Amino acid sequence: MQEIKNLSAKSINHILDTLDSLEEEKEISCALPGNGFLHIEKELPYLAIYRRKRDDRGTRRFILSEASYLVIGTEQFENYQKLIYALSDRNSTKFKSYLLFEIYSGEVSSFKFRIKGPDKRLPSTLKTLKENLLAVNEEFSGIYLDAEISDSSERQAPADSALMSIEEAKNCGAVMVGLEIPPVYRDEHNKLYPVFFRGFKDYLINAMHRCFFEFIRVQTSSGVASYNALGRKYLKQIIFDIDKQLTNIETSYQFLWLVSPSNIREIKNEFFNSKFEKVPDYHYRLLPIDPDVLKRRLYNLKLEDIDDPAMSFLFREKREELDMQITMLSERGTKNFMYDGIRLYKGIDHDLCEAATNILTKVPEENDREGEDLLDARAFSSMARKEFDYFREQDENFKCKVHIRNDVNVMMVSHGELYIPADYKMKRIEAEALIQHEVGTHVLTYYNGKTQPLQQLSIGLADYDPLQEGLAVMSEFMVDGLTANRLRILAGRVLAGKALMEGGDFQQIFRLLKTEYGFGDERAFNITSRIMQGGGFLKDIIYLKGLVMLKKHLREGGDYEPLLAGKYGIKHTEIIKELTERHVLNPVKIKPSFLHSEKMYEKLKLIRQGLSLPQMVCK
Repeated sequence: MQEIKNLSAKSINHILDTLDSLEEEKEISCALPGNGFLHIEKELPYLAIYRRKRDDRGTRRFILSEASYLVIGTEQFENYQKLIYALSDRNSTKFKSYLLFEIYSGEVSSFKFRIKGPDKRLPSTLKTLKENLLAVNEEFSGIYLDAEISDSSERQAPADSALMSIEEAKNCGAVMVGLEIPPVYRDEHNKLYPVFFRGFKDYLINAMHRCFFEFIRVQTSSGVASYNALGRKYLKQIIFDIDKQLTNIETSYQFLWLVSPSNIREIKNEFFNSKFEKVPDYHYRLLPIDPDVLKRRLYNLKLEDIDDPAMSFLFREKREELDMQITMLSERGTKNFMYDGIRLYKGIDHDLCEAATNILTKVPEENDREGEDLLDARAFSSMARKEFDYFREQDENFKCKVHIRNDVNVMMVSHGELYIPADYKMKRIEAEALIQHEVGTHVLTYYNGKTQPLQQLSIGLADYDPLQEGLAVMSEFMVDGLTANRLRILAGRVLAGKALMEGGDFQQIFRLLKTEYGFGDERAFNITSRIMQGGGFLKDIIYLKGLVMLKKHLREGGDYEPLLAGKYGIKHTEIIKELTERHVLNPVKIKPSFLHSEKMYEKLKLIRQGLSLPQMVCK
């Protein structure tokens, strides 16, 4: 970051020269006289402007997430005017027009947005801004804000000097718009309402971006594709610092590992030997962390200092999720564990129960054939390494390890590593499906996330699990590996979760799965033992929930490939799209072997045409 103490003609020329070489410099950030600041990181035909003032808390932060903004300091105003004129002259030549968009707060008693600009020259731009500002009343309850457009030559706060005259603006190709913001985000003593301010700020930034994009689309020759692309590409260091700290907190423990029992084989043996009556206590691994210390670290993170709306939302969501996970770790073996899990995994709705019941009604359990070719853990490990080789052909930096363990009861991927139970046996068709489930989805999205500048994309944004598991199950379908028994297990997990929430114990849920839904002993035990771990663990409901969500996304025309760029949820698709268009995030680095195959296109077409869940089972 440069520091310019005197905005002389020489300094202004230096700024312009830097802008001309911005492609190599990537961004320009200058500290200017009187605590002013200029930030421009890419060629955009607008400049968001704020003038520093006393007793104006919060207003400056409305522009700090912009890719092109100027904070006018308390000194050398005439020189700031010269800088603005020079920037306008330079950029209007390049883009045909240049928007100077100044924001300032209104009177304490104001409840009206006042838009001051050339209404006849920018009708669609100002109308777009007004419509989006008025929609704020639908977003927040308890307030009513009005908005008006004033076709006035005075486009700054009443007591302020003009940035330039209308004649000067014509000469340098600038168009000036002023936005007076009602200061409802603070009280009469200049103290912010922090929670409301955060949401109001994020909303206002979105409204401004839609206005800027309308101006760009109609009035300029800029090639900006959408309003999503208008935010900063080069994020502030605080975002990377918090991203790293959130990641460090999450990687200090392995949640699934710590809530799964270490004595699962003993539990199974005694349960079966007692003819399904006795269930030994679950034993858990010792916690490697102190929950109180982790929570203190979590809430010491200053998320309130983040001005980028997208990143603020993602980090606040993640903090809440980690808080719930840490609470659950400290409550293993108690009823509170289950209640926290209902909140974390959003419970089970009526539609999901109906989908599960429909599967178990229409899809009968298949009997295992005697003498059928079974693969053991080592054979599966060899298949996994072949898929790893395919990934390595796409990116030589790809690395992953396979662990065959005696102390795990299910196959899992944790932090990009594949864990296989030592006694695991499976049919070849199941093995091929599991390769795409565990390796082609979980390992792959972990690695793609690791190639992103934000570590959260490899660890997982909040509530990423349903989409992850939906993708993983869908990948089984794509390679003709989704069997009747596999789909039935996903449905059985949902109905076992429902029974758990209704107060069912281990034996009751086991009998329900056996007698009412036709599961064999082994499968009924596996579903029940997983749903009962920790004191009642609802994570298993997300497999079918995620598949239903993904089918809906694809049926409505959503893309498949971008969902593999990292670990995130369906609800994050618009934010991920925005961050990708802003060039904050990278496109998909490695792809699974089935992607874009002829078979996948055929199956994707069936999904878009409304293929039902029972019809997805490979015959």
